[in-house]
Amino acid sequence: MAADSAADELITAVIVDDHAAIAAGVRSWCSQAVPPINLIDAGDRLADVWTGPGAAAEVVIFDLELVPRRPDFGELRRLVDSGRRVIVYSQHTDDATAIKCVDLGALAYLTKREGPDHLVPAIRAAGRGEPYTPPSLSGALIADDDPGRPRLSQRETEVLRAWFVSSSKELVAAKLNITVKTVDTYIARVRVKYANVGRAARTKSELVGRALDDGLITLAELNQTVIPM
Repeated sequence: MAADSAADELITAVIVDDHAAIAAGVRSWCSQAVPPINLIDAGDRLADVWTGPGAAAEVVIFDLELVPRRPDFGELRRLVDSGRRVIVYSQHTDDATAIKCVDLGALAYLTKREGPDHLVPAIRAAGRGEPYTPPSLSGALIADDDPGRPRLSQRETEVLRAWFVSSSKELVAAKLNITVKTVDTYIARVRVKYANVGRAARTKSELVGRALDDGLITLAELNQTVIPM
């Protein structure tokens, strides 16, 4: 009989971390999981996430700061935009960094103080394409009390970003493998959330402006296409 428990899912993950001891610890946790999680160690080689065995891994465990004092939010966005399921595993414990990573599309943000009790379930959840909220992230989200900041879900953000760089909702639907009606539903939800914080965005151009203000998309990304308003 096929098991339906999350613990019975067979998952391959690739870890990108420049500390061998961290990678060794994660490998040990993954090997002791039931069933074991197959871990590919890319070291600090980001290229190994895109080529070779790491390219096919369901989950990317990403050290945000491979270069000291230079957290690589750009690479995180690139991974998310390409459809990779990312867990940020970082030494940063501040709320702002955690929230930014989640806003960029990471399915989980864990500090390196959080051990296998949270990292293993986070990998399982990411393998299913689902978010995971460990204690550190939960605290960060509670602390994020900016009254002008709507709390958009990962999928809402994904649809919004796709719509901004597409010429039609039909193209968004095809890209994300959803219906045009579902695209409309997500956009409507986003409009409601912005209206609820006093930042109504009734047109596409207004919504683009809100997203630019909140860092959901950049001018460089928008300039890659012509967006009918």
